[in-house]
Amino acid sequence: MFQTEVEFTLPKGYLDDEGSLHRDGVMRLATAADEILPLKDPRVQQNPAYLTIIVLARVITRLGSVPSINTKVVEGLFASDLSHLQGLYERLNGDSTDAFAPGEEADPREPVGLNAFDTAGGVVR
Repeated sequence: MFQTEVEFTLPKGYLDDEGSLHRDGVMRLATAADEILPLKDPRVQQNPAYLTIIVLARVITRLGSVPSINTKVVEGLFASDLSHLQGLYERLNGDSTDAFAPGEEADPREPVGLNAFDTAGGVVR
């Protein structure tokens, strides 16, 4: 059985409107719909870089005690945390040579890629 979710810890953390910091979360494997349906979103059609925001909002299932993960939450992440999550997405959804072992957590100190999604809206593997 392969792992469908991975826990992560953000390097800086998401600071909500009340000033609470949320660093620990869970990301699930992306489905075809996670990568295709956002391409119809007008925000992506106007700015292909927005695809990253929508896709991450769909696959992050938990972030601290934030009640709902949506595009506003992902937009509010610090740049280093967004970069960390893009790298995690690449690793989780890329080829199996970089797959996670069961129970393995993403290391926030691990170098990550910056370009999970290209500017044309495609996912870089």
